[in-house]
Amino acid sequence: MAGPESSATPSPAAAPGPVEALREIGFWLERARAQTHRVKAYRRAADIVAGLSTDDRETHRAAHSWQEIAGIGPKTAAVIEQAYSGAVPAYLTELRDAATPIGVEGRSMRAALRGDLHTHSDWSDGGSPIEEMMGVAAALGHEYCALTDHSPRLTVANGLSADRLRRQLDVIAELRERVAPFRILTGIEVDILDDGTLDQRADLLAELDIVVASVHSHLRADAAVMTKRMVYAVANPNVDVLGHCTGRLVEGGRGTRPESSFDAEVVFEACRQYGTAVEVNCRPERRDPPSRLIRLAVEMGCLFAIDTDAHAPGQLDWQGYGCERALANGIAPDRVINTWPVERLIAWTRADAG
Repeated sequence: MAGPESSATPSPAAAPGPVEALREIGFWLERARAQTHRVKAYRRAADIVAGLSTDDRETHRAAHSWQEIAGIGPKTAAVIEQAYSGAVPAYLTELRDAATPIGVEGRSMRAALRGDLHTHSDWSDGGSPIEEMMGVAAALGHEYCALTDHSPRLTVANGLSADRLRRQLDVIAELRERVAPFRILTGIEVDILDDGTLDQRADLLAELDIVVASVHSHLRADAAVMTKRMVYAVANPNVDVLGHCTGRLVEGGRGTRPESSFDAEVVFEACRQYGTAVEVNCRPERRDPPSRLIRLAVEMGCLFAIDTDAHAPGQLDWQGYGCERALANGIAPDRVINTWPVERLIAWTRADAG
């Protein structure tokens, strides 16, 4: 995907085929935080065309009958027709031209990043298959990317049971050879339960490359209770990253939500002591942690992970938001674990696991 020079976006051929064009439109819409139904229309059309036989494609192409196919409307049909003519579809050109740079002030940090350690696929509450998410991550210039779908208690997000997680690991093992040298890291965003324990079997967590632990429930608990809960979790040898630590929402379709109350000095000291990175979550509606807490974690000597928490391919390009905030609040690149080469990163996450 061609994009603004300040944003690390994929760059395929100037005139993509119809499936590629539809998917790239989905990417730009996701990146721009467009309404979900608009994104789904283009991604659904891409899947439909991709699933047609060569003969069926040629029949519809010759007859200009794309709208006779359920799931393809006038706008997506126009994209298909224009792509088949050898031109860049007009709507794709419009989206490319309208895309603005993300996190301009964070360019140097973004250039130092080698990967993303918090992403979701359609195995839980993401919108796209693993292979598509990882293909876009590679096209964005990443050397590695962790798949961290939710754990089972988060039923609203279709969290993975132990059996489903095991099946996902088998799928990733099959994909790895196809996407090499890009590296898919196995992982999970595991729920921190009320008592600070983790919502997945310890033996499975120990097998994963990356474990992000996050609080998703009872966010208004008493500060003392929340502090104890979070410290217990970050001290767990299987936990590598503390995800979106305050749980706040500052904008967006889900409304706003205040920060959880906890003793940040105590929690960040536990992160420092037990080798758990503090996540700088790049989602625009989260901006978590707040700047004052990022600065506190810097002062206390914590490590960090700058992660998109992407639930769709276009959201993988949101890292610039977090990079800009990281630099503005004093985080040095060598304190960010996803600036490390994958061998160093995995050695670090494996050091105390299990």
